[in-house]
Amino acid sequence: MFILNPPYVSNLLAETIKKNHYKVLRNKEAEKLGDYNGIISEKEAKEEAKNNNCFKLYTNSEDSVEWILQNLNDTDIPEKLNLFKDKIKFRELLKPLYPDFYYKAVSLEDLKSLNPKELKYPCILKPAIGFLSFGVYPVHNSEEFKKVISNIDKDINDFKGVFPLEVVNTSMFLIEEMISGDEYAIDAYFNCKGEAVILNIFHHPFLNENDVTDRVYYTSKNIIENYLDKFESLLNKIGKSAGLKNFPMHLELRMQGEKMIPIEINPMRFAGWCDTDVAYYAYGINMYEYYMEDKKPDWTKILDSKGDEMYYFTGAEISPSIDKKQIKSVDYDSYLSYIKKPLDIRKIDYRTKPLFAIVIGRADTKDEINTLLNIDLTKFIKI
Repeated sequence: MFILNPPYVSNLLAETIKKNHYKVLRNKEAEKLGDYNGIISEKEAKEEAKNNNCFKLYTNSEDSVEWILQNLNDTDIPEKLNLFKDKIKFRELLKPLYPDFYYKAVSLEDLKSLNPKELKYPCILKPAIGFLSFGVYPVHNSEEFKKVISNIDKDINDFKGVFPLEVVNTSMFLIEEMISGDEYAIDAYFNCKGEAVILNIFHHPFLNENDVTDRVYYTSKNIIENYLDKFESLLNKIGKSAGLKNFPMHLELRMQGEKMIPIEINPMRFAGWCDTDVAYYAYGINMYEYYMEDKKPDWTKILDSKGDEMYYFTGAEISPSIDKKQIKSVDYDSYLSYIKKPLDIRKIDYRTKPLFAIVIGRADTKDEINTLLNIDLTKFIKI
């Protein structure tokens, strides 16, 4: 069963649902599928989840979390979802695998009175329940910590209301050691037997050590070949600890030499905003079908025809300092002139969302990826 919600439902997702006659929970976003007879009521959805021993749920959006927590208590899905949505519980789950990893859970009020000299630096401060890079602060010393705390109420107010509390909740914060190394993201699911199946692996480059944005993620033959077995092994350990079956996720981690350290897991979905569709353009893998049908990619065969090219998605974010109400227009033509080989162009409602575009594309050189990282996006926004 699928639950569709804003911010974005791609054409690939919508067409895949209709082609395969997958069931979809009735809501405003589902109604946009048009004359489709696979839309079911909340009552039918709850009965399906309760009585189907191999029930599979997928949601494209963090906005679906609230409904799941309120309506699927006859299943173990809310428990598993909370295990990963709450970054504090996630660190506790991983503690047997990473006993020396430093982290500290703090309420918002205690955060303001915390002695910054008691912390281990460098560290990351972030909401215990969060999405994208909202409220994520890299902190290198006690003076930086004081500056962050002095501005935190204003920052919270800036992104309050963008997502529901189940998606971004700033009542509790997590302080954890800053994880160095190259960052990767994995779209994967656990099948009916509880085995991890990896459907794509992205590298997530950054502009510098203070960059916490989601500007570019890219995948390639080289990335898959180098990390498939390593990441699959880690996922199976996590899945065994959490007792996962029929469960999709988006895992982000960093590599320190050969050591893999998870950053977070986004449950019940793959890469957000339907950016997971990159796998379809890159490798012919329809993520939604693979998960629903318990299929595993034949990576040897898939990669045989691939070379050094990279497939990516890039998000054109709007700086929080810009008042969206003041935006007159966006110069899409100028922005897209930086995209050499676009595969899918998605214009986003910039008056209500934190992005004005998402593009899936192909790059033949690393220079193209670096160009996307370095673009000053404010020059395309007309005030």
